[in-house]
Amino acid sequence: MSLSPLYNLSKLKYFDGSGNEIYAEEDDHNLSPKFQLESLYLRSIGQGAGALHKFFYDQFSLQYLDLTNIQIKGEFPNWLIENNTYLQYLHLDNYSLSGPFLLPKNSHVNLLFLSISMNHFQGQIPLEIGDRLPGLKVLFMSDNGFNGSIPFPLGNISSLHVLDLSNNSFSGHLPPRFNTSSNLRYVYLSRNKLQGPIAMTFYNSYEIFVLDLSYNNLTGRIPEWIDKLSNLRFLLLSYNNLEAEIPIQLSRLDQLTLIDLSHNHLSGNILSWMISTHNLPLKKNYYDSLSSSQQSFESTTKNVSLSYRGSIVQYFKGIDFSCNNFTGEIPSEIGNLNMIKVLNLSHNSLTGPIPPTFSSLKEIESLDLSYNKLNGEIPPRLTELFSLEFFNVSHNNLSGKIPARVAQFATFDESCYKDNPFLCGEPLPKICGAAMPSSPTPTSTNNEDNGYFMDMEVFYVTFGVAYIMVLLVIGAVLYINPYWRRAWFYFIEVSINNCYYFLVDNLPILSKFGFS
Repeated sequence: MSLSPLYNLSKLKYFDGSGNEIYAEEDDHNLSPKFQLESLYLRSIGQGAGALHKFFYDQFSLQYLDLTNIQIKGEFPNWLIENNTYLQYLHLDNYSLSGPFLLPKNSHVNLLFLSISMNHFQGQIPLEIGDRLPGLKVLFMSDNGFNGSIPFPLGNISSLHVLDLSNNSFSGHLPPRFNTSSNLRYVYLSRNKLQGPIAMTFYNSYEIFVLDLSYNNLTGRIPEWIDKLSNLRFLLLSYNNLEAEIPIQLSRLDQLTLIDLSHNHLSGNILSWMISTHNLPLKKNYYDSLSSSQQSFESTTKNVSLSYRGSIVQYFKGIDFSCNNFTGEIPSEIGNLNMIKVLNLSHNSLTGPIPPTFSSLKEIESLDLSYNKLNGEIPPRLTELFSLEFFNVSHNNLSGKIPARVAQFATFDESCYKDNPFLCGEPLPKICGAAMPSSPTPTSTNNEDNGYFMDMEVFYVTFGVAYIMVLLVIGAVLYINPYWRRAWFYFIEVSINNCYYFLVDNLPILSKFGFS
């Protein structure tokens, strides 16, 4: 696309060529445009290539400039900011820029929005950024190759509203404190190499809505000052090395709707008050709309991945405590979160039953309770969860019949229930009501009495053997010991005599009563 046909339109102030495949090529003539543009939008739908249009060097009144996806290689054009003192919005995403990030030579107070994500920048962010761009409200620098420490002067930009430094190679500790950034609302520092504790970094940032520190190497505890972030909606701390129990101060964050603490070393009980059950309205302004495109949350379990993007802070609720060391029972109060989308408590040491209140989670799309020590039955009313796309209770101690294969539950296969030895019913091969292996049963039940039985054949054999053994023992004793032999014969003789005289004396009397 060439703008040279428009050069004679001296009153042209606004031009939007977005949505085309734009290939920026340097003009082969020495003509200068007669217009001074204020707004230029050339967001390409393809991946153009080439050099920056020559006419940009003749523009001094630009306020809005969007050159996303044009793929013009080179260094950051800091001269665009220097030449256009009224420039407020600059979009250079996916622009194939490389090298260091170059600041304007002088302070530029009017630049409010700067987005240079998805480029190839390297090196450190200059410490002078707070002095040269003091009016910044939105700063997107994600998906680059920036390294070193996060410059603490970023905290001196008091107007900063959105900060996205995710998916870079920043290392070291978080800045000690964002002293004056009380206006910060969205902070994305995920997928870097940050280390150490969270410390007091965001102590004064009480307006924060989203705090994403996931995929780093942070250690220590979740700070007790977390309740200072009274407006926090999203807390994303997954894939770090955090430990100990969750601080009770977290209970004071009554607007929290998404909390992801997965893949850490946290322990203790899951607290029932950690997620708000309210749907509080969020007042939006223009910068919230701009930052909404950066908001995302991905829940991946097994081979199923659910992604949520856009203004999800407005509606999304979720809990992910997977891959930790949590113990105790699942709080039944979680069933009150009727707007929750994702609940992942897998890979812990949770015990007790699945709360029946889970049947009230009408909006839930992913429920993962696998790899725990849960027992009892699966609540049959879970079949009423018609939005459920993923369900997994494998590797537990659950028992009883699997809920009926209706609605969404008809789509869940055997892998969702495996390694629960006492579960039965489809889709498992074990049929409910089938004979279970047990100890050997007797061949005869004629002598059963209230569950007690005796094998008479065994009894007779045992009795006969015992009787013979007693006789043999008595015979052996009498044969060996003469004294006991004489005593035994004397006892037998006396007994016989007594019986004889008893009969002689009593037989006439018994005959009178009819006994003969």
